[in-house]
Amino acid sequence: MIDVRFVFKGRNYTDEVKMMEKTNRPKVNPLSRRPRQQRLVMAVRGAAGAGKSHFMRSMSEAGLGRLCVFDTERKTRLLKGVGLDFDGLEIEHPDELPEFIDWALSGEGREQNYGCFALDSWAAYFSAKHAETIAAVRERTNDPLAQPTAEELAADQMVLQGVLRRLCIESGKSVVITDQIPAKGKEEREANEVGMVLLSTTSGLEYFVDVLVEVSMQERAGEIVRVFQVVKSNSPAFEVGFEMTGDVSFKDFLDHMKREHGHDVEREAAKMPIVPETIEEKPQPLTLVTPQMTVEDLIAKAEKLGFKQSDLVTGAKVYHNQPNIHHLTPEQIADLDRRMTARAEKLRATQTEAAAPQNKQAASATPKAQPVRNLKRA
Repeated sequence: MIDVRFVFKGRNYTDEVKMMEKTNRPKVNPLSRRPRQQRLVMAVRGAAGAGKSHFMRSMSEAGLGRLCVFDTERKTRLLKGVGLDFDGLEIEHPDELPEFIDWALSGEGREQNYGCFALDSWAAYFSAKHAETIAAVRERTNDPLAQPTAEELAADQMVLQGVLRRLCIESGKSVVITDQIPAKGKEEREANEVGMVLLSTTSGLEYFVDVLVEVSMQERAGEIVRVFQVVKSNSPAFEVGFEMTGDVSFKDFLDHMKREHGHDVEREAAKMPIVPETIEEKPQPLTLVTPQMTVEDLIAKAEKLGFKQSDLVTGAKVYHNQPNIHHLTPEQIADLDRRMTARAEKLRATQTEAAAPQNKQAASATPKAQPVRNLKRA
């Protein structure tokens, strides 16, 4: 595919289009961005088989609207209710994930009216993209054991975290992102290349979620139960170490947050007045702009007042050091017009005073052309 770009003074065509869109888009009303839905963004990590996907599926029963799952592991087909209670979109190639998210948030997928989203899983997406980075480094260096530098890893993570930003922040919906970690007691045995990288990605994931929960199977009171423990939190409703055990759903976490906050966001939002999403800009009052006089207008006026074009040429030389009147600036033309008008009024007044005793009708006579020295004295 040929990539054609147009450059305008150091900026390419894409930048110009973005600037135009930013200038032409309507002004957003900040009051329309007050939260009207109780939403929660969670990351659930744990070993395989701990119940992450089943917890994610419980979002479809939380009353948030239809759930859309971006399935990088292609396992949603195993979950109850797929295609009926929620949509599972299988990601065959990691590069498809950003495209699928754009489709759901700002493309044709908006017609599906999704009320919440899930990514299953972040580990599968990151490990696939990281493997591509390693392959590119080894191909470039011709070293089968080469590893990306710290700078390359940081740049790689910045690009990949754009997916999290789009999904967790820009969507404005409740989100669950699953992540994999080695089972307890097996870290050394499972510390392979992918596993080592996955641990480092958690520090990036936690910045985009409200709560990071670790799920595991533990023995409690002689029974094996599923335990959800908060390990990172940006919400005062979930302190680090807070636990929920048993058949826990996403709605349980949502209800707990409502109880801790002491109010219901949806109920409070219903009391708020509905405001438009954009601010209608008031039209600016029109201002009258006086049209500028041209050289042709100046010559016509001069002849009407009894002057000659040669008088204008001489005046342009004297006052503006310009022998060619067609090269006069608008300011210079206005100056000559002012001087010529003032001189013509003075001559008319003088002739009227001299002819008044003899003939009153001479007052309306058109003054004759005067020597250029009269224009110079104005």
